[in-house]
Amino acid sequence: MEEKRIKKNPADFSVQPNMTDYESTYDSFEWESVAKEFEGLPSGGLNIAHEAIDRHANGALAEKLALIWLGENGETRTYTFAQMKRESAKFANVLKSLGFEKGERIYTLSTRLPELYIGAMGILKNGSVMCPLFSQFGPEPILQRMQRGDARGLLTTQRLYEKKIAPQMDKLPELRTILLIDAEEDVNEKVLSLPRLMEKASDSFEIVHTEPEDMSLLHFTSGTTGMPKGVIHVHKAIYTHWVTGAYVLDLHRNDIFWCTADPGWVTGTSYGIIAPWLHGVTNIVNEAEFDAERWYEILQKYKVSVWYTAPTAIRRLMRLDIDPLKSYDLSSLRLVQSVGEPLNPEAVVWGVEKLKMPIHDNWWQTETGGIMIANYLCQDVKPGSMGRPLPGIVAAVVQQNEDGTVTEITEPGKEGDLALKPGWPSMFRGYLHNEEKYKKSFVDGWYISGDLAYRDADGYFWFVGRADDIIKTSGHMVGPFEVESALMEHPAVAEVGVIGKPDPLIGQMVKAFVSLKSGYEPTEKLKRELIGFGRKKLGAAVAPKEIEFQENLPKTRSGKIMRRLLKARELGLPEGDTSTLEK
Repeated sequence: MEEKRIKKNPADFSVQPNMTDYESTYDSFEWESVAKEFEGLPSGGLNIAHEAIDRHANGALAEKLALIWLGENGETRTYTFAQMKRESAKFANVLKSLGFEKGERIYTLSTRLPELYIGAMGILKNGSVMCPLFSQFGPEPILQRMQRGDARGLLTTQRLYEKKIAPQMDKLPELRTILLIDAEEDVNEKVLSLPRLMEKASDSFEIVHTEPEDMSLLHFTSGTTGMPKGVIHVHKAIYTHWVTGAYVLDLHRNDIFWCTADPGWVTGTSYGIIAPWLHGVTNIVNEAEFDAERWYEILQKYKVSVWYTAPTAIRRLMRLDIDPLKSYDLSSLRLVQSVGEPLNPEAVVWGVEKLKMPIHDNWWQTETGGIMIANYLCQDVKPGSMGRPLPGIVAAVVQQNEDGTVTEITEPGKEGDLALKPGWPSMFRGYLHNEEKYKKSFVDGWYISGDLAYRDADGYFWFVGRADDIIKTSGHMVGPFEVESALMEHPAVAEVGVIGKPDPLIGQMVKAFVSLKSGYEPTEKLKRELIGFGRKKLGAAVAPKEIEFQENLPKTRSGKIMRRLLKARELGLPEGDTSTLEK
């Protein structure tokens, strides 16, 4: 596809960026220099909750708003850093009184309620490990994750407990205590009222000593058909969260920040909780699900300056007949970042046209713990590119050899495995109870991400696809993302998912599943038009030979189109783990 470049605009620098010169910053950066940004525990250790909340509450930011919570029914609650310190101390005292110890796994299963954010900090203050669960999981994926993670405690609501936990309590014999956010009375000796316990708890707590390499969070991720894997992260991960907050999100103390991701996912904890608070920034939390008008109203009313959202949400906004700058005052908004899956070039251009600023894509994984490659304010944006590596990150496109070695590919435009040199602070430290799988993630001194990419002559990385998504057709290697992005340029197309369908003559046929914008009908005529459009854009060898219209494409709650699910359904194969499927 033709490469487009959006020049950086001097107007973007209304607030002085934290990284004005990428080249010199990248060359001079050392991870250990970040240590000076943190206070450290009085005992000499490092704890996420202390750095995110208590050090601000103990200083000049004590009365600054840390959290603005917007309930789905119109309720608003606010918390200063001082209040967050007291409330999370109470929660930590509740855990201590119940006998929870350092290193024990405590799960959270809740919608985006203030108590979830307070609980996250309280768990970390107690030296315990936070294990987020997504509230829209069904009973089976919840059970799988709690069993695999050795769950000892759970923070949840009455409705979620009754619907998803109570029916399978006998399968969780090691689960000692359940804390109900909204219960006024205890259900039984094991299922307790959190408000009752919080009312009795002291708001003073000495944070348990944790070392930088102590486990802090356990996130779960799934392969295409495998069972969920517990991804281990440590307290030192905040080095990455702080740096990416500064260099990628360009956070400053006077910012109002909104990350739309749910804390049940790694983005919702790394950047919906930790990163903004490390920078002493006010964090917006919206309890309600996606609603375009509500979202624009939040951006306007609360003067959001930095917005971190997902390609799925952006594509939904693109489908609507709303001109945001004519209908809303978004003058405070100065940076929009996107994550979840690669951002199609059309979405970046839409941002320029409708918001008067490009949407900046970035790349990372649950395993990396934080952003690794990004489009920065100080650089031109190449629509469709994931950008360039974070300072302190060595990224490369590599080829794995049969003898177990890895060769770095230096030729611009040549595809290979996207790999990182291990050692960054937020790198996962293991898959819980699966050391063999963890070791296989590293080959010849590189972390192999499982994504295919190429690098251009300017050092920008471009996503091709997951290694197991690549389509081999008539001797060509076709990346689904390239085909999807090309079809997205058609005015009728809202979303696209592309797979390879077995074909006896050409190996695999490129098939596209297309969701249309409102106002367009799924006709045979439009199908032929899209096939012709694809051929004109991509050439006959790469363009889809089949088009199937679907009203909604299967996606994860974090916004990724589930190509492997499209393929399984097309071929009548087992669907594998669907616990992350958007309902």
